[in-house]
Amino acid sequence: MGNIRVGILVEYEHDLSLLEQAAQILDRFDIPYELRRLSAHFAPRAVSDYAAAAQKRGIKVIIAASRGAANLAGVIASRTILPVIGVPLDSPAFNGIDSLLATVQMPAGVPVATTAIGSAGAKNACLLAAQILALADPSLQQRLVYYRKEMAAIVEEKGDRLHEQGYRAYLEQIKRESSFASDAAP
Repeated sequence: MGNIRVGILVEYEHDLSLLEQAAQILDRFDIPYELRRLSAHFAPRAVSDYAAAAQKRGIKVIIAASRGAANLAGVIASRTILPVIGVPLDSPAFNGIDSLLATVQMPAGVPVATTAIGSAGAKNACLLAAQILALADPSLQQRLVYYRKEMAAIVEEKGDRLHEQGYRAYLEQIKRESSFASDAAP
C-alpha cells in the first residue's frame, strides 16, 4: 500500500484488535491507512503533532476511537481541517453512552462525524472514510457500489433461504454452521 490516506487512531491498546478488524474494510477497497495508538489525555503533544502533520503526509480522513471521556476525536478535530470521524467505544461504567456523548457533543466550529458505539461504529467509520475518498475517485465509487450490491444480494439470498426452509430449519442450520466454524478454528 502506497501513500497513507486514512489515519486510524485508538487510545487504548486493548482496542487495537477491534480497529484492526474494521480496517479490513479499507484493505478490501485498497485504501492505504495507518493504525496508531495516541492518547489525548496522556500524550497530548503527540496528538497535536499528529494532527498538524497529517495533511502534509497525504492523509485525507482521520478516524479516532476512544472510550469514556473520549476526547481523542475532538482534540484531533480542533487541530486540523481534515474530516474527523469519531468512534465511541464501549466503556465499563456506562456501556459506551459516555463515549458517545463525549464524541458527538462538539461545539459549533469543530465538527466530528460520529458513528455508532463499538464494532459497528468502527466498521462504519471505515466505510464513511471510503465514501469521503470516493468523492475524488470514480474507481473507488464503483467498488463501493459493487459492495452495496453484494450486501443486498447476501441479504436477499438469506431471506429466500429463510422463506424456503422455514425459520426453525433455517436457525438450526445457522447453529450447525456456527458450531462447525468454531470446531474448525485452530
